[in-house]
Amino acid sequence: MKKRAIYVGMGFLCLFFTYCSGTGKKADDRDTPVKGNIHISVDESFQPVIQEQLLVHHSSFPNTTIRVSYQSEAACFRDLQSDSTRLIIVAKGLTDEQSKIFEQSLGYKPQYGILAYDAVVVVVNRQAKDSVFTIAQLKDILTGKNPVTAVMDGKNATSTVRYLQDSVARGAAFGKNVVAADGSEKVLETVSENPNVIGFVGLSWVADSYDPKQVARMKKIRTALIECVKCEEKDVFAKPSQASLSYGEYPLARPLYYVLKENAAGLGTGFMNFMSLERGQLIFRRSFLVPAKMGFNNRLGKIKEE
Repeated sequence: MKKRAIYVGMGFLCLFFTYCSGTGKKADDRDTPVKGNIHISVDESFQPVIQEQLLVHHSSFPNTTIRVSYQSEAACFRDLQSDSTRLIIVAKGLTDEQSKIFEQSLGYKPQYGILAYDAVVVVVNRQAKDSVFTIAQLKDILTGKNPVTAVMDGKNATSTVRYLQDSVARGAAFGKNVVAADGSEKVLETVSENPNVIGFVGLSWVADSYDPKQVARMKKIRTALIECVKCEEKDVFAKPSQASLSYGEYPLARPLYYVLKENAAGLGTGFMNFMSLERGQLIFRRSFLVPAKMGFNNRLGKIKEE
């Protein structure tokens, strides 16, 4: 009986250690800020700059794999509700109602914050007659009072569409002259081929003077000047740039948000921190967006020679 009891006890111990080692293995398989494999969803209008972020991040942390889907803003928020998506990058944060819904389902609230400031850019063909617009003129185009064809990066649910409807059209319905293209690249292609069309895209699609593809494209299109609504002087028009965004001169500015669904520090947290700290913020700056987490001001200096 004693031997049987000993054998039974040893069996339980073996099962216990097997279970613990299995649990330990699962714990080891969990991603960390510098190791693992996750999926994120990104607003398509931010694709060029996020591609740059991922390129540098993966080269810096070779044990990480971040798989990304570029799609509409609404699709990103739908992905956030699934277990497979940890992080989304969009043009707005969570509402109080959305935070409560996530807290009820997850047991905690996702965190969100602004990484950088972007702009909705109005692009026109190089042969177009008009390349200077007031906000009132843009509203007339978007609502159909001016029948000029306007091309956007989707029929609905994109951040560009939402922004223009809220901030320019002021909630009014778009006119029949507003048409959808299959993404930002298609918008730029359409404008480059049609002098009588204007398009709307994110700043990182047209601002990178280091990208040969963008430089070649800008030979066929140009960015329009938009009325500065905050300037004390009248008849001031600004092109989209880091400077005009920083000084509040370009009116079609918008934030670039992260929304992170992690209750422990995983790879989503690691990538968010990367974009928030110096290297990530410098990538936003190099892509001609305005970094939100760090200021990179130019200062004059003097060297004293002895």
